[in-house]
Amino acid sequence: MEKPLKFNSITDLTRRLKLDPPAHPMITLVNYDQVKIDLRDAGSWFMLDFYKITFKKDFNGSVKYGPGTYDFKDGGMAFLAPGQVVQMSPDPGDYQGYALYFHPGLLDGHPLAQAIHNYGFFDYAVAEALFLSEKEKQIMEMLFKAIAIELDNHIDQFSENVLISQLELLLNHSNRFYNRQFLTRKNMHHDLISRMTIWLNARFEGADMVNNGLPSPQDIATHLNVSQRYLSDMLKTLTGKTTQQHIHLALIEKAKVLLNQTALSTAEIAYHLGFEHPQSFNKLFKQRTRVSPVQFRRDQLN
Repeated sequence: MEKPLKFNSITDLTRRLKLDPPAHPMITLVNYDQVKIDLRDAGSWFMLDFYKITFKKDFNGSVKYGPGTYDFKDGGMAFLAPGQVVQMSPDPGDYQGYALYFHPGLLDGHPLAQAIHNYGFFDYAVAEALFLSEKEKQIMEMLFKAIAIELDNHIDQFSENVLISQLELLLNHSNRFYNRQFLTRKNMHHDLISRMTIWLNARFEGADMVNNGLPSPQDIATHLNVSQRYLSDMLKTLTGKTTQQHIHLALIEKAKVLLNQTALSTAEIAYHLGFEHPQSFNKLFKQRTRVSPVQFRRDQLN
């Protein structure tokens, strides 16, 4: 990837795209139906020091994000956090719908400054866009239009609080719709869970556990070709457990088998499962089963 063009402020970006300067320096909304984008940087990579939310109501194409593309079959939304990269499309037809940009500085002093990190979709990766139903599209369109109206007003002492409230409402609806997407696409997600379980079992059965160490949530996400945050949010919605908790469950089940069917000491089992220190294994086992490995073995023998 070529070195991306970096934009520290929204004003710098709008100037580069030959758009009208933002009414507020910390937030702007681009309605692609009303503007013409300068495509001189088409194909270039952009790195933004601010957030970007893209909403496409009726769109049958793909948009380049990171090293791949989001495929918007019937419209949808994508979310970009500061420091990520986006490639500018050379196709004028890709510029449809809305693009909302807001700087983290907008949130200074507001609870959303911390709470925004709870919206995991800003860390989602390729092919993890939010696909919206027709009713959801209508709701999102109303929210974007409300933000547009507020930005068209003269800035006063209430503007920032109103804009942040509107932004928080948009994020909460996005969270709700992602939760719905996890549930309505159960077949696809259950396939991911099945593949994760098979991979974990194979990992704990492998002879290289000592060298490889304990698997991490990132290891699983990489194997499944999804982002770590998307995987964790999906698992929490469908199973009530995080990726790390699933790793621990698989590990404990393998430990039980070794305690039952081998004469290995608890220290040898700990090293076999990838622990550097037996004490860490003993602590985790007791946390999950409420008995120590030694007591578990003794109970099974009795």
